[in-house]
Amino acid sequence: MGESGKARAYVDLGVGIGWRPEIADAVEALPGIDWVEVVAENLCVDHLPDSLARLRARGTTVVPHGVSLGLGGADRPDAGRLAALARKAEALGAPLVTEHVAFVRAGGPVTATPQLEAGHLLPVPRTRDALDVLCENVRIAQDALPVPLALENIAALIAWPDEELTEAQFLTELVDRTGVRLLIDVANLYTNHVNRGEDPAEALSGLPLDALAYVHVAGGLERDGVWHDTHAHPVPRPVLDILADLASRVSPPGVLLERDDHFPAREELAAELDAIRTTVLAARPRPLLIGAGARVSGGAMPPAVPVHAPRAVPAATPVAHAIRREPDPAGTLRARQRVGLAETALLSALVAGTPAPEGFDVRRLGVQSRALAGKRADVVAKVAPELPEILGADYRPAFLAYARTQPMTDGYRHDALDFAEELLVSGRPEDPAARRLLVAWWRERAGTRPPGPAARLAHRLRTAVRPVGGRRR
Repeated sequence: MGESGKARAYVDLGVGIGWRPEIADAVEALPGIDWVEVVAENLCVDHLPDSLARLRARGTTVVPHGVSLGLGGADRPDAGRLAALARKAEALGAPLVTEHVAFVRAGGPVTATPQLEAGHLLPVPRTRDALDVLCENVRIAQDALPVPLALENIAALIAWPDEELTEAQFLTELVDRTGVRLLIDVANLYTNHVNRGEDPAEALSGLPLDALAYVHVAGGLERDGVWHDTHAHPVPRPVLDILADLASRVSPPGVLLERDDHFPAREELAAELDAIRTTVLAARPRPLLIGAGARVSGGAMPPAVPVHAPRAVPAATPVAHAIRREPDPAGTLRARQRVGLAETALLSALVAGTPAPEGFDVRRLGVQSRALAGKRADVVAKVAPELPEILGADYRPAFLAYARTQPMTDGYRHDALDFAEELLVSGRPEDPAARRLLVAWWRERAGTRPPGPAARLAHRLRTAVRPVGGRRR
């Protein structure tokens, strides 16, 4: 069912936090949590974590947040990924699902080149071609999902040359043409302000805030001369200031704190949530006094304080944002090819060491490349924790050296296997005990014997002839 055929009422979510296994107990104990968001790809619908099951049983809304659809990529959305996201939305009883305005892979049939994976969200070019492709991909996703879809603006370390639209113009037309909702990440607006000189206030002024589904708030840090949206550090004051600006323009249906690493104590999380509540309350426009005894969602805000009345959005309002252009299959195919070639050239430069495409800041590409490799190393260490245990302090430098020339092509678990094979083929690790452990690990997961002399020769031959981005196997 497409977006225009779904229920249109916006859900008053309240104040929430990103649920992660590492802070599951803290999330359950935090006061005033109205809802949680969970990374969709980390969920198995047949085996929901006990903590999530308990939260749902007590009435806490759970929203699945996808990171792998790559709706900004040149390919049409993968039907299997969409079906999996739909099943998770239904299993959780979610009122909506969310994803990103980003691409996460490039290459493949559209460009007749090997497919590469970024392992992270990358910005799409703000061009008419990219917008046409994104709109068609969003409509495909909307038709496959049982609930409304909202898309998030992303943080970027790099800027595309010769862009035709501002972010606000790009997102406004996306909403107008598809009826999709927006998840506005104020931390990402701050990141783009520092890294790309984009004014958050100007962006908010141009965005269709009547399409707002909810808001993300997160922390980061400055490194390599740029701001990194890490989700692993406290929320800085400038991000709260942007939240206040947004809340002064529209009453957000929901606000959520994201934290993905370096998890603090529950008391620190509670303090950050209190800062978010205070910021929204202080900034809300046209306050209405709620008297003593009135119930405020989740007990998050005390009675007898000025707060904004819940925003009443008529069911038909988003229909005004569903102006769909007549389909042009041939034109969209050509746009897909042009976008695909551009995104593949960029991603190849970032993960395979090919020359930087013309017009990009080479230094910034280096920062982005190192950030992608570092994220790969971190995620592989999580999905295959035995590798850092076996390799010890050698794990990270060895993985980063591998990542400089070996792009990821089939997800993190295959990446871990490929990394282990690369080490074994090159005769590492040198420590016999560590090598025996790595051989056993590789054999158990690869289902074959470790590479011997013949496999090493074949590897060298394949390396000499394979195209950039090609897989070894």
